[in-house]
Amino acid sequence: MISVNDFKPGITFQLDGNLYVVLTAQHSKQGRGQANVKAKVKDLRSGATTIKSFTGGDKVQKAHIETIAMNYLYNDGTSAILMDEVTYEQVEIPLKRLEWELNFLVEGAKVKVRKFENEILDIEIPLNIELEVAEAFDAVKGNTTTNPQKKVTLTTGFELEVPMFIKQGDIIIVSTEEGKYIGKGKK
Repeated sequence: MISVNDFKPGITFQLDGNLYVVLTAQHSKQGRGQANVKAKVKDLRSGATTIKSFTGGDKVQKAHIETIAMNYLYNDGTSAILMDEVTYEQVEIPLKRLEWELNFLVEGAKVKVRKFENEILDIEIPLNIELEVAEAFDAVKGNTTTNPQKKVTLTTGFELEVPMFIKQGDIIIVSTEEGKYIGKGKK
């Protein structure tokens, strides 16, 4: 058992037959009342993100999740195909579980696959990842007064706002949590 007071990003737990990973946790105490914990959690089976509220001192069942280093090979239209770096065993994960992560995956990317007992749940990708800009659009007139930004499309098809100096072919660092530009990468 694990106390909800110990929640921090990355902790996995079981609740009502579901498996969750904590994305963020906020502890609050008001007056003489009991502390409350609000946690933004991701359901590891469905991929859905929700906010769960707990009373301080509540305990939940710890989920022992195994992580295996794998390489992303390709997307066959219904599943993502990954290969174990050690055994060369290939696994498939339904795309609906990886909707957000697919915005940042390129062939050969190193990821960690989360596994509970013999059930493959989802993948864990690095917090920041370097990707190539496939298309850089011109800035929209009127958006150039303060902190000028323009829209670009990455090689994965993901679109985001970047500073004006970024051009097609540049490598940029993107936050995989928020999908935002962090900085310029190395070629």
